[in-house]
Amino acid sequence: MNKEIFLGDEGTIGIIDTTKASTGENEIDLSIPHVLPVLPLRNTVVFPQQIIPISVGREKSIRLIEDSMTDNKLIALVAQKDGKIENPKSKDLFRWGTIASIMKVFKMPDGTQSVMVQGLSRAKIASYSQTTPFFKGLIQPQEEEMVESVNIEALIANVRSLFEKIVGLAPYLTPEHVMLVTNTDNAGRLADLIVWNLNISTTDKQGILELVNIKERLEKLNYLLTKELQILELGSKIQTEVQGEINKTQREYYLREQLKAIKRELGEGEDDRAVEIDDLRKKVKTAKMTKEANDVALKEIDRLSKMPPSAAEYTVSRTYLDWLIEVPWNKSTEDNLDIKEAQSVLDDDHYDLEKIKKRILEYLAVRKLKNDMKGPILCFVGPPGVGKTSLGKSIARALGRKFVRMSLGGVRDEAEIRGHRRTYIGALPGRIVQGIKKVGSNNPVFMLDEIDKVGNDFRGDPSSALLEVLDPEQNFDFSDHYLEVPFDLSKVMFIATANLGDTILPALKDRMEIIGLPGYTEHEKLHIAQKYLIPKQKEEHGLNTEQIEFEEATVKEIINSYTKEAGVRNLEREIASVCRGVAREVVEENLKSKVIKVDDIKGYLGAIKFFSDVAERTSRSGVATGMAWTAAGGDILFVEATKMHGTGQLLLTGSLGDIMKESAKTALSYIRSKADELKIDGKIFKETDIHIHVPAGAIPKDGPSAGVTLFTAMLSLLTSRLVRNDIAMTGEITLRGLILPVGGIKEKVLSAHRAGIKTVLLPEKNKTDLDEIPDVVKKELKICFIKNAEQVIDLALTK
Repeated sequence: MNKEIFLGDEGTIGIIDTTKASTGENEIDLSIPHVLPVLPLRNTVVFPQQIIPISVGREKSIRLIEDSMTDNKLIALVAQKDGKIENPKSKDLFRWGTIASIMKVFKMPDGTQSVMVQGLSRAKIASYSQTTPFFKGLIQPQEEEMVESVNIEALIANVRSLFEKIVGLAPYLTPEHVMLVTNTDNAGRLADLIVWNLNISTTDKQGILELVNIKERLEKLNYLLTKELQILELGSKIQTEVQGEINKTQREYYLREQLKAIKRELGEGEDDRAVEIDDLRKKVKTAKMTKEANDVALKEIDRLSKMPPSAAEYTVSRTYLDWLIEVPWNKSTEDNLDIKEAQSVLDDDHYDLEKIKKRILEYLAVRKLKNDMKGPILCFVGPPGVGKTSLGKSIARALGRKFVRMSLGGVRDEAEIRGHRRTYIGALPGRIVQGIKKVGSNNPVFMLDEIDKVGNDFRGDPSSALLEVLDPEQNFDFSDHYLEVPFDLSKVMFIATANLGDTILPALKDRMEIIGLPGYTEHEKLHIAQKYLIPKQKEEHGLNTEQIEFEEATVKEIINSYTKEAGVRNLEREIASVCRGVAREVVEENLKSKVIKVDDIKGYLGAIKFFSDVAERTSRSGVATGMAWTAAGGDILFVEATKMHGTGQLLLTGSLGDIMKESAKTALSYIRSKADELKIDGKIFKETDIHIHVPAGAIPKDGPSAGVTLFTAMLSLLTSRLVRNDIAMTGEITLRGLILPVGGIKEKVLSAHRAGIKTVLLPEKNKTDLDEIPDVVKKELKICFIKNAEQVIDLALTK
């Protein structure tokens, strides 16, 4: 008798007689009846030649085993489609199963039975003849279809190779399984042996059981083995990576514990980490934050305490806590509410500027009466060099507050105002919060310099971000992207500066109180130079009062001949040049004292840079002097007109804007309509071209205020009457000859005064603007108000 030994499930060793079999090449010595009891199995598929113990607990199943033991001990084992069903019906069972022989029955203490069975042959359940008290069915044994070919041998070799790889990765398989597979030559039995030892689904095992064709069975097995191998390899890779991370963490933890032990041995005492966390909690308590900020800080400290210092997030969290603690939530400086003392400070630092000083003193008076008053938001608009920035420092000194300056020139990133979110690397709060933290006070004087030069691009619009900052109704709850906690800015006194008010965002301008600083007169510049600039430059150049002294006439000469500005910045530079020259003489020639006279200026500053050419320019007909507003504080401009043979065209040059060109056409149309009254030959408009030019063509010029000047120049050309050389004018002219009001009167009048003009023509409706013009200027100028073009002709043209 030939016998084979093979390994069943759970390590069971089975012995089968291979000289007799149920199908095909071998036959069993038992005769198989057509009808057999059918035992449903949960999540188990039994194959031919497999010996396996089965636990039987159902009442029907126990009855089936007892009846079968008295009969021929043959049963059919069929797997349930769903192992969770307690009382399966025939439809809940697969149609294919295995005819098995009951080898031994063991009764268990709990009333269940353990039955040792041996698979004999594949079988198909044709139909069920009985369902109670247990299943009986019509059995059709199935023969294996074996085909000898090279393909079969190749499939067997591949199956064995895959199984060996799986054994190396699967913990439930041992080298004994490999030996068993290696010693099995029968192709069908090899496939069954491998499948019943694999940890795969019942459905996949059932699929192998139902294949009687050996080639198809081996192909299916190849697919299942490949799939199982891929799953095991992936699981092994994941396990290796996880194990590596765990080992790294354990190593770091071990080293950290060693470091702590070393510190304890060195007598450093408490755990530094615990000390750090406690220190942070104390700082939060003493910072006197708002309730919301306090809650956020404590929550962040709890988060930090659970985080290893080596974590990337640790530094970010610690930096955030430092910012929260160091921001002055409840730290204020006490205001100096002595109005006389504040006025004295302002007068010491700045000459004139009465309007601004009055506004600051009014704020102090109200602040004295109302403690919780919100800080004002002022905007100083004026040309360069008039003292806007230095005025902010003076206001802070007068109020007894800290001073912060933030230059907005060229700022294009909204994050500069609101800060970056903490998710970004190197994130910081905006410059508003940074400035307040730097001075350590929540009520400083905060100067936003050059607010008219803020730009915008793809990074956002900083002007729009300033809307919340500069709105008294919103800034008590200002939200910085980095802090993510509202901060009260209502106590801050914001002062903005700008050269031009037109370029400021309208919504932003609406939130500020605009105060104009148009520029200084010659008289004011003289006082500023004598009281502030000369003493400052003496000190900076190491000169004392005895070594250098400026005569009043000398300072006037520098103002009129070497500077041409609304402010005093260039004047200070020229004074500094003189001081440097004297300092050299003191060192080289041991000079004891020097009085700077008018005749000495040329030796220090060179040739005269600016001189009045009004008389020379207007010595011929067709030239008129106008007044223009500029960002530098105003200037005079000359309008030149000439005529030539042509076809009646009007030529305009000098980089003129559309509005200025329209003003020229309007003035010409009025002259043509009044040609008879003005004694102008009408043929001239058909046979002559008129060319109007405004010099300094590189500078763009626009606006309607040059209308009167254009009219005067063309009328002078056409009537050959000269324009008075001591007169300047401004105003818009209409087709009916009416003169309309214009803006920038103070700047224009001051520029005319600087140029040596004696008479100024202004629109009558601009009378109210005279209040802004200094009395000194009004005394030295003759100001005439005009309603219509006839008055311009009488006042501006010679007889």
